[in-house]
Amino acid sequence: MKRLFPIASLMLAMALSSAAFAANPPAGKAAADKPTFAMVYDKLISATEKEVVEAADAMPEDKFNFAPTTPGDFKGVRTFATQAKHIAAVNYVVAAALMGEKPPVDTGEESGPANMTSKADIMKYLKDSFAYAHKSVANLDATSLLEQVKPPWGDHPTTRLSLVTIMIYHPYDHYGQMVEYLRMNSIIPPASRK
Repeated sequence: MKRLFPIASLMLAMALSSAAFAANPPAGKAAADKPTFAMVYDKLISATEKEVVEAADAMPEDKFNFAPTTPGDFKGVRTFATQAKHIAAVNYVVAAALMGEKPPVDTGEESGPANMTSKADIMKYLKDSFAYAHKSVANLDATSLLEQVKPPWGDHPTTRLSLVTIMIYHPYDHYGQMVEYLRMNSIIPPASRK
């Protein structure tokens, strides 16, 4: 958990920098061009979505359930498919908490639906989770970001700012694993092809 704090701090600094820009646009910038918190977070989620969805789509159907077996102790690690389902499930859980509602789909206790196994179904679940994440940040502003809300885990209230930060950094924890799985199957991740 300690390693998440530097990432969360970086994300917070990025958000605050964006907020400062929104509050004080460069000279000559029209007020209508000022970004809002909702716009900033929507853009950050889009960047995360692009990396994750493209990586997930790069794995062929016949290798979608790949998990390493050797060398080392890989007993019980998530497969490529379960990495993608987990990202999606957490997106749904956190976005629902941001909006004060229950997730609209089965999140399988953050593992996604157990009966969902095809690449097509998992890709749809993943893409739909990002659409729901975008919806959850659509109305964020300076006031709502710091409001206390019920978190998806634990009993202590948290802020929407904390939750939206999770939606941006959490997928990257698993994206890193997906990149390794792609490379173990001699597939260059889309982000590295440029």
